[in-house]
Amino acid sequence: MTLHLDPRAPWVVSTHELGRRPGAMKQLHLTLPAPAETGVDMIGVPKDADVELDIRLESVMEGVLVTGTARSPLRGECARCLEPVTSENEVSFQELYFYSAEDAAEDDLLLDGDLLDLEPVFRDAVVLTLPLSPLCSEDCAGLCTECGVRLADAEPGHGHEVIDARWAKLQGLVPEHNNDQES
Repeated sequence: MTLHLDPRAPWVVSTHELGRRPGAMKQLHLTLPAPAETGVDMIGVPKDADVELDIRLESVMEGVLVTGTARSPLRGECARCLEPVTSENEVSFQELYFYSAEDAAEDDLLLDGDLLDLEPVFRDAVVLTLPLSPLCSEDCAGLCTECGVRLADAEPGHGHEVIDARWAKLQGLVPEHNNDQES
């Protein structure tokens, strides 16, 4: 069963004006809502955020070659201190949409009549550029392993006295001000 694309869907583009004449070209500038779940665990493009696309559609013998760039905001959290991270992302992509399944390999994209879906190309291009461990800054010190305070906000020399658990019960046996001298 072949699923047909909805021509009203935001990421679906018509290639009707190109016809099937190799060499025909069309340029588009689009602002589209970001699809859901475009990202990795700690960072991604927020759903429905504006994605600016500059694309060129070129008719070639096998199908339509789509070349372009996409600019979108990124939102996430720092992998070290869990503070919010925001930035902008720009990715380039190029994909060939084949006219027929006979010319295409198993994983290649196909045109649905005169329609093509840009969403999977955008999603793949963005996810491949995202950091797996985003940072709020390159020198982020992270969180204190003992109390969880953000080390960038802690006082200088922040630390905790660590007592070896094997000796902890002996801690109360020695007076605090014992200097090993008899009076």
